[in-house]
Amino acid sequence: MDGNGRRSSIWRNREFLLLWGSQTVSETGAQVTVLALPLVAVVLLNASAFQVGLLAAAETSAYLLVALPAGAVADRVVRRRLMIGSDLAQFLVIGSVPVAHALGVLTLAQLYAVALVSSVLSVLFQVAYQAYLPVVLEHDQLMDGNGKLAASRSVAQIAGPSMGAALVTLVGAAGAMTADAISFVASAGLLTAIRSREPRRSRAEAGRRPRMTAQIREGLAYVLRNPILRNSVGFNGTANFFVIMVESLGTVFLIRTLRLRPGLVGLLLALGAVGGLAGGVAAGYLARKVGSARISWIAMTVLSLPGLLIPMAEPGWMVLLFAFGWISWTFSSTVAGVSLTSYRQAACPPDMLGRVSAAARWINWGTLPLGSLAGGGLATLLGVRTTLWIAVAGGCSAGLWLFFSPLRGMRDIPLAQPEPVSVAGAS
Repeated sequence: MDGNGRRSSIWRNREFLLLWGSQTVSETGAQVTVLALPLVAVVLLNASAFQVGLLAAAETSAYLLVALPAGAVADRVVRRRLMIGSDLAQFLVIGSVPVAHALGVLTLAQLYAVALVSSVLSVLFQVAYQAYLPVVLEHDQLMDGNGKLAASRSVAQIAGPSMGAALVTLVGAAGAMTADAISFVASAGLLTAIRSREPRRSRAEAGRRPRMTAQIREGLAYVLRNPILRNSVGFNGTANFFVIMVESLGTVFLIRTLRLRPGLVGLLLALGAVGGLAGGVAAGYLARKVGSARISWIAMTVLSLPGLLIPMAEPGWMVLLFAFGWISWTFSSTVAGVSLTSYRQAACPPDMLGRVSAAARWINWGTLPLGSLAGGGLATLLGVRTTLWIAVAGGCSAGLWLFFSPLRGMRDIPLAQPEPVSVAGAS
């Protein structure tokens, strides 16, 4: 708030703009890696389809393996320093690929290691910046801030692969990895310029730091004890389980069933990021007009229903059904996600926000590798189109977690100041 009690504009918040810029650069660099790393494996090392699949699994495994301890780490250290350290480590890890290629010693084993370590660093960065956001924003600005972060993440999902493709064309796959590595240095530089400091812990708090396992249990317990958080992670975990099926099988469906050219396949899948961008931009407006609580469950029980059009797509103009359904899904999930993330950041005590965010992320994103495995198995047994029907039906039903929750009886999600929570019993 300014001196007259009016809400200050988020565009005048220098600290948020630096954090936003850092997140955008970091996310874009990560998306360049998503394209460039498999290309390095295929073009430079002649990797098989199975080996490329293992590489993709390594890139998402950190969500399931290290998200929980990442939250405890984020609550034990200065979060801004953790983000800067993650970015600089990414520079070294990603940068090792072009260096090894130049020396003639690049191997698939190194690429697997790079994918795994990079995914761990990415999780640390994401958990830390979500927990750090309330440091640079007022509570009534969190909805707007999260909407902008979600929009830039979607922009990165569009621009990153496009930039990666252009870089691969101009300087080769290894050269694209060099540019990617440099992007993380830029992200770290923006974070270094932030002047806001996190609240200092009291000496009593620092002196009775609990064990990491106790902190992990405490973060999970907080999420499961709070009915809004519990249902929101149930929704996110269920939605991601089914959405990854569509994302994983979409390429096979579009090329082998609908017989599209690879260039058009990339365009159709990229449209999902356009839906996410629109959702991030519209989330604040819809929350004000409809109510942040109402729009969260309306988005995922009504606005997501066009997602059922995805498996109805056929060759010719009806391929647009896939595009329309995919856009509606990403738009709806982003609108709901902005409201739910804002609630978690505002309602959770600051000293627990890292581990609570990580516990939520572990459930939300830990279902991704499980959904990929389930989708592949079902497609083998039942066929791709039938599996897509199962996936879209399951994804649309995920919104029932929010409908049958306290959110249905509210207009707005409460963004109250957090109350201190004792950790004495969490040992």
